[in-house]
Amino acid sequence: MYQMEEFDNIVKHTFKKSERLSSQKDIKELFANGSSFYLYPFKVVYSLAGSGASHKVLFSVPKRVFKRAVDRNLLKRRMREAYRLHKHQLQIQPQILNIAYIYTPKKILRFKALEEPMVQSINRLAKYVDKSS
Repeated sequence: MYQMEEFDNIVKHTFKKSERLSSQKDIKELFANGSSFYLYPFKVVYSLAGSGASHKVLFSVPKRVFKRAVDRNLLKRRMREAYRLHKHQLQIQPQILNIAYIYTPKKILRFKALEEPMVQSINRLAKYVDKSS
């Protein structure tokens, strides 16, 4: 049957409440003091967090561009899913980040168009954490 070693190498693709950036204080500090870069279709704002068990992430889609909540929620679900599938590349880092992904295009992109930039941004953030530690 299955060997126990096979299950030890499996990466858990979860996105728990503890990984969501929800504290008003932390969000204000992130946007006030954080660094950012633009990687189409995202503007990524990040800063080193004081403490915590894992990176905290915020996903935002502007109400000004997408008036209907259905469209905003669809895009946030796609962004969360792309992050959830590839966050393990960032999880092995020793320092903790607060990250905000802001969706910038004026049209709804498919999941595949969001996934590749998400992977690139995660790799870029991992290099930043390596450099700062």
